[in-house]
Amino acid sequence: MVTKTRPTIREHTPTTTNGPVGGRVLAVTRVLLGFVFLWAFLDKAFGLGYATPGGKGWFDGGAPTRGFLSGLDHGPFADALRGIAGNPVADALFMLGLLGVGLALVLGIGLRIAAVSGTLMMALMWVAEWPLARHTDVGELTRSSNPLVDYHVVYAAALVVLAVLAAGDTWGLGRRWARLVGRNRWLR
Repeated sequence: MVTKTRPTIREHTPTTTNGPVGGRVLAVTRVLLGFVFLWAFLDKAFGLGYATPGGKGWFDGGAPTRGFLSGLDHGPFADALRGIAGNPVADALFMLGLLGVGLALVLGIGLRIAAVSGTLMMALMWVAEWPLARHTDVGELTRSSNPLVDYHVVYAAALVVLAVLAAGDTWGLGRRWARLVGRNRWLR
């Protein structure tokens, strides 16, 4: 009689972190990048007076995409993107993306999903700012410091690195999360 055994779920371990020091460096990077996303969410949600003036936050009836998208003055997609500035669906997706990516990074869970969605968000923002352009629609300099690699690209690359190296396992809930989602590797 042949007994079928169930394959066991192996413990989730990072690919490489260069030992405990590398794991800690990744954890600090993960939390700092998570705070960048969370701060953007909090400022836009509550109008903390930094990028979003007081009383103009999302919870005060403001539109988080309006300020950024309505001010686009160059690039091949500027007209289309200005057209969705303040759209409630665009606002909700943007805010949920900021919150979701930020929480995932700070907690160290769902880093693969955070990497994919955060990279998509950064790509869309890169396209909106269109750093390839040297001049605005009225001929002024765009002040783009690098036409290809700006902070959007760096953030996206960092998100991928953090997910690939399982940065949530150190000082985060990554291992618990991996056990919780089990075989659904895409959720890790």
